[in-house]
Amino acid sequence: MKVLFDLQHPAHLHFFRHVIYRLRNDGHEVLITARDKDILVPLAKSYGIDIQLFGVARKGVVNLTLELIRREWELLKIIRRFKPDVMMAVAGTYISLLGKISRIPTYIFYDTEHATLSNLIAYPFSTCIYVPVCYRKPIRWNHYRYNGYHELAYLHPDYFTRDSSILEEVGVKEDEIFTIIRLVGWGAVHDIGKSGLTTANKIRAVEVLSKFGRVFISSEGELPEELEKYRLKIDVTRIHHLMAYAALIFGESATMASEGAVLGVPSIYIDPVGRGYTDEQEREYGIVFNFTHLQQDDAINKAGEILSGYPGDLKKWRETGERIIKEKIDVAGLIYDVAVTLPYRKKKHVKKHSK
Repeated sequence: MKVLFDLQHPAHLHFFRHVIYRLRNDGHEVLITARDKDILVPLAKSYGIDIQLFGVARKGVVNLTLELIRREWELLKIIRRFKPDVMMAVAGTYISLLGKISRIPTYIFYDTEHATLSNLIAYPFSTCIYVPVCYRKPIRWNHYRYNGYHELAYLHPDYFTRDSSILEEVGVKEDEIFTIIRLVGWGAVHDIGKSGLTTANKIRAVEVLSKFGRVFISSEGELPEELEKYRLKIDVTRIHHLMAYAALIFGESATMASEGAVLGVPSIYIDPVGRGYTDEQEREYGIVFNFTHLQQDDAINKAGEILSGYPGDLKKWRETGERIIKEKIDVAGLIYDVAVTLPYRKKKHVKKHSK
């Protein structure tokens, strides 16, 4: 069969990567389309995955609208040539309507409740929408709630084993305490009108966290001059290996906070609205700590409190990550089943998928 994956963000390549490998190994024909955003191109090259690239991610409502129109037109031409049996995407902003028009089953995976505009564009036209059970909003259209997190599509131990050689690359020892700070660009549609850490608090966070050990900053944009020396410079495919050895993940990325959680690393997540999955990871597992943009001082103080518990708390955090793995499903397995198993794809309104 033929399967088309449309990627809007580098994280979507992580999400589908192992399913793409498996489909190809099983003899299925796969086509990946994408827009040029952030590190997607070097990431795909590092993983040896060919993508059909068109369109460049731009900021602002007008630019995003123009990009939507251009990509819809280009994608329609590709769909007519490739003639996929199934189409898949995270969010599905660009392919859902085209799937409806072309009468091709289109399956959307998403976990961001407050992406109101893109969800309204995608959800009504999708064949089925797949969301975690912790997704906070009701969905009016055909959907399926599964017991997992996006990050388990690539960080489940069936697919990921941390590589200690990353420590030598960045110059830290295996038992050394260090923090990764993640700063986002705030350029997505659902980020319009929102903001994260102030410049002053970025600097203060580094000052506080540096008292406990090394600090590495992963940033989508420019940094204050005094923080540039902390910028993380490693191969884009190696970040999760470094995260797996970190004492703390701190910053503005829900994805990285959740990645930390499934790796057994405590995370501080700062965002005006939060996410259902980070809420659950705080409520049920106590490994993610959510703060709004108005609670930045509290977030920094909590980060210092967590780091002060090392090395004694290391075992507790790692065991929490193991508990998450035990209680949640292999999400890549779910995606594969949706792609190739017609009876499975026809199920409707199932509350959760269990092991």
